[in-house]
Amino acid sequence: MVEDTVQNLLCKYKAVECGHFILASGATSTCYVDVKSAMTNPELLQAIAIAIADKAACDMIAGVAVGGIPLAVATSLATGLPYAIIRSNMKDHGKGGTIIGDVKGKRVLLVEDVTTSGESALYGITELRNEGAIVDTVICVVDRGSFADETLNAAGVRLIPLTKLDELVKQQV
Repeated sequence: MVEDTVQNLLCKYKAVECGHFILASGATSTCYVDVKSAMTNPELLQAIAIAIADKAACDMIAGVAVGGIPLAVATSLATGLPYAIIRSNMKDHGKGGTIIGDVKGKRVLLVEDVTTSGESALYGITELRNEGAIVDTVICVVDRGSFADETLNAAGVRLIPLTKLDELVKQQV
């Protein structure tokens, strides 16, 4: 199964560390999930892209800066679908905006490295929808098992994790 390969490679490239960490959401955790660093290895990035491609029913892939961008690019290459980049902040020079890529009227799959609260994904969904995209699915590499699914469900979006943090922790023990 493709997800098993992703899970094994996440462990191989030490995507989970134990200790005391403050997460982007402000919460504290005894586990830190660093998919961004782990997926700098092409073996893992390719496996993730293939796993996402198997589930991609869309016209286009999109990722929020920073972690979602390499996922969007790799998935684009695996599927042959175009991708869009969602900037973390509105650009006020050049052509401006937060979205790079034409998403209007397209069914867009948002990809994320890790979900905790779902706020980063919700930001991406909002920006995509503001540009006329249809977004109903987010695929994340690792779901921390917090409340991201509830946040996204409230926005009419389904969260599909490739793996969950508790599964990775069990595998490492």
